[in-house]
Amino acid sequence: MTSHTASSFVLAIDVGGTKVESALVDDRGTVLGASRHRAATGAQASSEQLASAVSSVVTRTRASLPAGAVLIGVGIGCAGPIHLPEGAVSPLNLPVWREYPLKDLVAALVPDLTVRLRMDGLCITLAEHWVGAGKGIDNLMGMIVSTGIGGGLILGGVTVSGPTGNAGHIGHIEVGGFDDPCACGGVGCIEAVASGPKTVAWARTQGFTGESGEDLAAAYTAADPVAIAAVARSGHALGQAIASATTLLDLDLVAIGGGFSNVTPDLLDFARTTIAGRVQFAYATRVRLVPSALSGDGPLIGAAALIHRAELVP
Repeated sequence: MTSHTASSFVLAIDVGGTKVESALVDDRGTVLGASRHRAATGAQASSEQLASAVSSVVTRTRASLPAGAVLIGVGIGCAGPIHLPEGAVSPLNLPVWREYPLKDLVAALVPDLTVRLRMDGLCITLAEHWVGAGKGIDNLMGMIVSTGIGGGLILGGVTVSGPTGNAGHIGHIEVGGFDDPCACGGVGCIEAVASGPKTVAWARTQGFTGESGEDLAAAYTAADPVAIAAVARSGHALGQAIASATTLLDLDLVAIGGGFSNVTPDLLDFARTTIAGRVQFAYATRVRLVPSALSGDGPLIGAAALIHRAELVP
């Protein structure tokens, strides 16, 4: 790092359905690349393998602390649902972890440091507010559209976690006109309709032969009609969910990241068109829908913000 001595770093951890990642993040929201480590998670892993993956990346990242730098805390973002009072997690896509004491696992590795845990969607929103597309915006929702769909809220300039830590989990808002079953037990949840894998799965029922979001993106670019229909379906569903959330919460901005959000810029255009249909609710149609400004660093920056921007996280 350059420009200032005794940099203050947070050890940031992001736990998701396919990988756990950690890195050191400084007080300007910059990820120290040499400190970044990842390990696979996945639905087939045992609880012990998941715990080992977390312990491994945390230990390696801590060992990367530059000479003279100060480590001021640890922030964890995890796929939901979480159990905030207990520091436990039950990620939908990691079925062996149900009310797993993730905070205690990490705290035992860093007994001298403050450890804070929040849902990954909230962390993403914190990152957008700090150094991303939501700078200066005090009423915003961050969203991830990827393997799953998550979200988080900043209202009135502070994060909203709720008593259990799951406020903002927009992936499980049900959208009208869809009967896709969801793993959570709901029907027509936006995650079941518009996540990357579910969009590809729907396209395959219509004759699409690709297998991934990347395949779908290439087919969309080539003007394949099934790919266009699939992306439009997901974009309109996203718009319905965002319009509903905005009607409820009076949002200024929604920032969307995650791998599948990049399938085509048209995805957000389809969502915007749907939001614009709420013609009698100008306070809802005024919401701005923008792509994330954070590339793949958002989850780690947001986890670090739990410590660096602690005043926003009651």
